[in-house]
Amino acid sequence: MGFFNKHVERDTHIPVERQKLRESIYKDLVRDPNILAFFYGGSLAKGNEDLYSDLDLRIIVKEEAFEAYRSHKKERAKNWGDVLYYEDFPWSPYSIAHFRSFIKVDTFYYRKSDLQPSVYLKHVLIEHDPYGIVDQLRDESQSLTYLFTEQEFEIWRGKFFAYLHEVYRRVHRGEFNYAFQMVNSISYSIVIGWYVEMGEVPNSFGDWSKVEGPRSPLSEEQLSLLAEWDVGKRDTAAIFDVVRLQVKEFIRVHRVLAERIGVAIDEEWVNEIIEMVL
Repeated sequence: MGFFNKHVERDTHIPVERQKLRESIYKDLVRDPNILAFFYGGSLAKGNEDLYSDLDLRIIVKEEAFEAYRSHKKERAKNWGDVLYYEDFPWSPYSIAHFRSFIKVDTFYYRKSDLQPSVYLKHVLIEHDPYGIVDQLRDESQSLTYLFTEQEFEIWRGKFFAYLHEVYRRVHRGEFNYAFQMVNSISYSIVIGWYVEMGEVPNSFGDWSKVEGPRSPLSEEQLSLLAEWDVGKRDTAAIFDVVRLQVKEFIRVHRVLAERIGVAIDEEWVNEIIEMVL
């Protein structure tokens, strides 16, 4: 039995199990007087969910009830199904419950005052909103566009340069797993640049969701570059061959974004940074 075939029957039933979870969540939350609204974000809200999509649940609670709901977030998830384990930081307002059906529910708790119109609220799937809170937020978010500021540009390229230098240090220390992580971070830095270049809102750093695969907004050429930048072995020469390819694309994206924002490029300075390790 092949690796993927082992779980094919279980995976076939995921959409049905996901719908059952949604129904359980609805029945539990809709009758709670401290819950002002709840809705879904992510792929479910955008209508591009696939077999393995999770549930990105957002719950707005009354101000005076927020702390109690945040502190009991894990217990709440048990109302919805058979939880196998959690990803959780006790102090945070979110929790991720992994169910035995192989579905995970990412739950964020908010106070009404925590939410403002945002490009991230353009696509939401409202389940319960009797006071029109989420509906108004969604409407006010439609006219917003993602703007990559000069400050964000400086942070972006500064982190790229830092990852580049760190590859050199870690390879020379023999810390190859660390070096691989830095090469991967370089790739993701370029992905952020690609997203901004095409007018897409990038994921938070390190979130590779939908960057690859059939739902990716990237071109075939960009996806091909990502594949070329894979580091498969502990070979110093091979690692730096990959990094040189990454730097070539960074220079192009860096120029495009700088021109768009109106930042002058000091090519001598950029080259000095790059040539310290290449």
